[in-house]
Amino acid sequence: MPDHMKPDQRAFPFLKVNERQAKPRTRGVTEIRGPYYTPMGKRYLQDVLETMGTYVDALKFAGGSFSLMPWAAVKELIDICHSHNVLVSTGGFMEYVLTQGSEAVDRYIHGCKELGFDIIEVSTGFITLPTDDWLRLVEKVQKAGMKAKPEVGIQFGAGGATAVAELEAEGTRDPQWAIMQAKRFLDAGAYLIMIESEGITEMVNVWRTDVVAKIIDSLGLEHVMFEAADPDVFAWYIKNYGPEVNLFVDHSQIVQLECLRSGIWGTKSLWGRVLTYKG
Repeated sequence: MPDHMKPDQRAFPFLKVNERQAKPRTRGVTEIRGPYYTPMGKRYLQDVLETMGTYVDALKFAGGSFSLMPWAAVKELIDICHSHNVLVSTGGFMEYVLTQGSEAVDRYIHGCKELGFDIIEVSTGFITLPTDDWLRLVEKVQKAGMKAKPEVGIQFGAGGATAVAELEAEGTRDPQWAIMQAKRFLDAGAYLIMIESEGITEMVNVWRTDVVAKIIDSLGLEHVMFEAADPDVFAWYIKNYGPEVNLFVDHSQIVQLECLRSGIWGTKSLWGRVLTYKG
């Protein structure tokens, strides 16, 4: 290593890239999926964060995967994230816990705090929950000292890997309904609003880009995070809303996403077009 370089300095620092807010970021936030489609142990996570940790703001467990793992292993993954200034989210598991009753909810929130989770995502894709009950959950999470991250969307039955035809049969909600819910959550102090991709850019024959525009116009880009676990989808978000849009992607996509955010690489339609200006 050259004497003038620091160990954590970006290689080839003379090459300009788009300026990014330093962590903890409030815009251009990237959350990556942890263990779900593939296992993720401490050595793999350490590799991901040692190389790309600068660009990872949060890691999200999916499908309640942490509930199948040894307590010590989950704690170790969370500690590794914290050592790289990365927040850790439960992912949308609350809807399953809710089916176990109020005592299970209290024990779940307490256990998440003990393990060191920073964020509890409050999703109800598979169940119907009154908004006031949802707000009580947000308040309970925040009183426990963690960030509440409600997930809203327009697709009934969202979650898992339901087929397009099955979701179409379920139908969708009016986007304004989701927006009004999100506003109430933000007023209650929610950390961010997670926007479910199903019914918008996932499991649909035609993307509902009009819904994305309404959400951003009503809530503000900085208050929402879009699920975009497909390269075509996150490229579209950056092309249309710039590198400071908040996105959730798979951990395997962090390098590709940051190449787009930084403006150093991209598809033909994005090459040289992703810029920031800090005048």
